[in-house]
Amino acid sequence: MIQRVRKRFFRIAMLALIAAMLLVTAAANLANWINVRTELGETLDAVCMEGGKPAMGGKGGMDNRSRRMKGMLDEARYFTLRLSSDGELIEAVGPTRETELSDDELSGLTARALASGRESGFAGDYLYRVQPDRDGGQRITFLNCETRLGGVRRLLLFSVGACVLGAAAAWLFVAWASRRAVEPLEDNMHRQKRFITDAGHELKTPLTVISANMDVLDMDVPDNPWVQSTQKQVEQMRRLVEGMVALSRAEEMDAPLHLETVELSPLLEESAEPFQPMAEARGQHIETSAPEGLCLECDGEELARVLSILCDNAVKYAPEGDTIRLMAQAEGKWVRIGTENGLTEPLTDEQCARLFDRFYRADPSRSKDECGGFGIGLATASAIAERHGGTAEAALTPEGRLRISLRFPRRREK
Repeated sequence: MIQRVRKRFFRIAMLALIAAMLLVTAAANLANWINVRTELGETLDAVCMEGGKPAMGGKGGMDNRSRRMKGMLDEARYFTLRLSSDGELIEAVGPTRETELSDDELSGLTARALASGRESGFAGDYLYRVQPDRDGGQRITFLNCETRLGGVRRLLLFSVGACVLGAAAAWLFVAWASRRAVEPLEDNMHRQKRFITDAGHELKTPLTVISANMDVLDMDVPDNPWVQSTQKQVEQMRRLVEGMVALSRAEEMDAPLHLETVELSPLLEESAEPFQPMAEARGQHIETSAPEGLCLECDGEELARVLSILCDNAVKYAPEGDTIRLMAQAEGKWVRIGTENGLTEPLTDEQCARLFDRFYRADPSRSKDECGGFGIGLATASAIAERHGGTAEAALTPEGRLRISLRFPRRREK
């Protein structure tokens, strides 16, 4: 569970940081592009006049906007092409350094501008505007935007690079921070598990003494209902203590696993065999199904405990006369092991999702005497699956039957 909390914290923090960086990057580049595009448009507006020669207008002094525009025009590189009504180039007007482009380059820019069908737009690194000319021709003014567009591209490249580096740095920081954040929770859970284990060992002695005393009393006073009731409660207490200790050990993610390769088909049959008499007494039938040769690298003892828990749970809660299926099947790099059985009482999806919670009972009105469970068996099975790197889930089939599935990786990573 600690690892799940840490991974969830890591994913949420990383998604939030990456989303924030992407938002800032996109906003900065969008604002820069809008600013550059506006300035280029204003410059082209000033340039677009008869003959391609800009006029600052106004016989008096220039205001701030005019002075800014004059500075932009002084740095601008532009030229105008005059075309006849037949589309033939009449002349190129503008600074020599721009109009000295080759005929192929001028023809290419003109073709791109006219082919777009728009009055204004970009042709490569040139911003153009198409206007009617005298004698029915056209005048196309081109503004060289190579420097400004290069600045836009450099900002984009730099900001994306900074975003990637920031994400890498955030990855390292969040990994460290998530480890530090869950340390108190991990320490607390270790203390709880240690307490359960220690308390379980301490309780075994008095339970053994009480059980022995009750046996002596039963010999002295046979068939005494009080003695029998106490013996029954002691046995339930012993089973509860053993179950809690088993659950605590199963949740120890750092505990070593004694890995071995286990063939599942015979193991399923061996695990179901002890429950056949109980099932037959209820008119139930247990079927096992697993492909021949299907193997799983796991802790064999832990897997046997999982199968016993699944069989025990299915026999207790399936209706009389039901067919219980104990199955294993391959799913790529995974192996799915589980049971399918009917239900005496219908379950909701919410109840199915909680079946692996500690001490959860879908029907709390049913007594432990009736089912003999404490609600920790499936929690133990889920913990064992997680220790192997797998998952546990419970769902209802379309026919309303309960399907409990545990997924295990077929091979453990070294």
